[in-house]
Amino acid sequence: MIDLVGLIGRWALDQLGAVLRVSVLVVDTMTWLVVAPVRGRGFRWRYSVESFVEFGVRSLPIVGMISFLIGVIIALQASYTLSQWGANRYIADLVAVSAMRELAPLMTAILIAGRCGSAITAEIGTMKVNEEIDALEVMGVNPTKYLVAPKFLAMITAVPSVTALSILIMIVGGWASAVFVVDVESRIYVTQTLGAIVEKDLFTGMVKSVFFGIAICWVGVFRGFQVEGGAEEVGRQTTASVVTAIFLIIVIDLVFTVLFYYL
Repeated sequence: MIDLVGLIGRWALDQLGAVLRVSVLVVDTMTWLVVAPVRGRGFRWRYSVESFVEFGVRSLPIVGMISFLIGVIIALQASYTLSQWGANRYIADLVAVSAMRELAPLMTAILIAGRCGSAITAEIGTMKVNEEIDALEVMGVNPTKYLVAPKFLAMITAVPSVTALSILIMIVGGWASAVFVVDVESRIYVTQTLGAIVEKDLFTGMVKSVFFGIAICWVGVFRGFQVEGGAEEVGRQTTASVVTAIFLIIVIDLVFTVLFYYL
């Protein structure tokens, strides 16, 4: 019984310590991102743009391909049921709403978490193993300013940008499937899509994507700074980064889905 209580206590203390470290990281990041530039302490804008290209532009091929295929799949699956009622025109409504509210933000975030969140952890973890983080501190360079703040700004702008393109590509995939396979007229599909698109659905997807980006970046950075030891620990923390980021993405998606449902 004592061992069980001790195990629970150690786990609780570890979780509390992790929350406190993340809180410090969040405050430090926002300070260097918002307050420091106003006070003339500089910001690595060029590095932030380079990170945006890495997180956003270079993620487009895989995100675009998967989004197109998901659009095709949704349209084909919807046709099985809707065709029984002669309502194939409503495939467009289903694809558009699903893409904007749920599938495009979620799939984009998961793919970027696997591709870029893990890269953030590996980069920072390798720098820590090679004592480059300590070297930055010795030179008087704040690691949060140098590494974290530019990546954070790039991530929270890249994820919504890629999500917006993912929505469009997913709708195009649904159109291709409905028109060339299910024999829905292109004019009808476009009309139904334009009628189904409302600002609330797009707003929901964009808000989710911003918070997904926040989760991906901070998990990747936190896991990178947690690296202790050698290359094996880098791999372990990189794997943990992807798993944790995807878990948080699903939780955030659930929270916002419930919130917007009641609102």
